[in-house]
Amino acid sequence: MKEREIITLKSPGEIEKMRASNLIVAEIITMIRDTVAPGITTLELERICEGEIVKRKARSAFKGYRGYPYCLCTSVNEEVVHGMPSKRILKEGDILSIDFGVEYHGYYGDAAVTVPVGSVSDEAKTLIRIADTALERAIAVTRVGNRLFDISYAVQSYVEENGFSVVRAFVGHGIGRELHEPPQVPNFGSPGKGVRLKAGMVLAIEPMINAEGSDVAILEDGWTAVTKDGGLSAHFEHTVAITEKGPYILSRL
Repeated sequence: MKEREIITLKSPGEIEKMRASNLIVAEIITMIRDTVAPGITTLELERICEGEIVKRKARSAFKGYRGYPYCLCTSVNEEVVHGMPSKRILKEGDILSIDFGVEYHGYYGDAAVTVPVGSVSDEAKTLIRIADTALERAIAVTRVGNRLFDISYAVQSYVEENGFSVVRAFVGHGIGRELHEPPQVPNFGSPGKGVRLKAGMVLAIEPMINAEGSDVAILEDGWTAVTKDGGLSAHFEHTVAITEKGPYILSRL
């Protein structure tokens, strides 16, 4: 990350507007998560999602972004991020990462979750648990006075000590009036480095972790990122505001 990049601090009023957009994300992503089951297609999940966005008078953050054609990113098994909804039928034992965002009254919300499809392997269960816990550990150090890479290190150290790897090709990001704002938030790095965290920063923190190696490849569709070795991948994300009282998770119900 370039130190010169201007990080926009949000006022308490702006943070509450972002809470509204992120609550929409949280409600819809929970609904989608609870709908996931063997036999459903990722395109059916997309249609449900699109209907819920319209009901709430929001706008998809992803559809049309740099030409991306859908509201959801649905990444199955070895797909890391940016998997596109399709007629692919989810089957027992799959894992599905759901990444979703909206813009509402001028502010963005963004979150992701990885869910099992029916009964899954012990490896898949562990991967999901470690990715989820890595996010919680990252959020815990998202505090005024800490450094940006304290967040990165919280993810990397926990993931690697549990025998998994962090994806280095994709990062978290600042968020606000734009979906992607400075700073970038990597999932690896040395503690005590990077910009000083200040009240009013809002970050989309998103560990992406692989069961095996960290290397990824992009499929011919130009979007879908997969693990190079075919191992499973999991992805969790919350939008978090930094306040004087500590981290405020905007995308949690």
